[in-house]
Amino acid sequence: MPNENQDLQAETLGAAADAISQSAGAHAADSMSIISLISEASITVQLVMLLLLLASLFSWSIIFSKFFSLRKERRLTAKFEREFWSGGSMQALYNQWGAETKKASGMSEIFVAGYREYQRLSERGYANNNDLLDAVQRAMRVELGREIDHLESQIPFLATVGSTSPYVGLFGTVWGIMNSFISLGSSTQQATIASVAPGIAEALIATAMGLFAAIPAVIAYNRYSHEVEKLVGKYEIFMEEFVSIVNRQLAIEER
Repeated sequence: MPNENQDLQAETLGAAADAISQSAGAHAADSMSIISLISEASITVQLVMLLLLLASLFSWSIIFSKFFSLRKERRLTAKFEREFWSGGSMQALYNQWGAETKKASGMSEIFVAGYREYQRLSERGYANNNDLLDAVQRAMRVELGREIDHLESQIPFLATVGSTSPYVGLFGTVWGIMNSFISLGSSTQQATIASVAPGIAEALIATAMGLFAAIPAVIAYNRYSHEVEKLVGKYEIFMEEFVSIVNRQLAIEER
């Protein structure tokens, strides 16, 4: 009988130890979840995370808006090029694209600005063709500058997010680790990995959020900058071709 009682007590103690162990493990798992780590982080680290989250959301909104706007610009530019080189009348093309302001592309706006200046000076009877060509080029250059500003709008913000977010996240990580070691040094508990891990983990989340905000912004910035350069290159080539057409037209009129 005494042996049976001892065995029963040993089993009871073992079950209690297992229950305590499982409870401690579950508590540790809960305390190491991402939500709990964020909620238990210091105010400074939480502000850093909030700043990175807002920067990421704003950059994603720019990424989607520029994607659709640049795609629309490419389609309208291709449509205008087809109509311009189809051999139709430039006056009819001017009347069409000059009136459709909602469907105008950057190239069509440059054409409208140049042809409007050409038409205005021709009606006044400009005797010097070189001055007329210079005036047409200036009008198109001014419109080109407006179109470049429109195409590049909000893209520099992506570069700012991509270049600064990792450093902002690193600042949050350094601050969180510093606070973790300061609190550990002021406590009387023995320094163990279990006591340091939560503080380091919550600090490293700031670095992860910084990279999460930076990587898409850098990729989008490089892609959209390349697309803007291609469109601007097309605009400049079209300007030179349009000036050549106007020059030939003036030469024919002189004969």
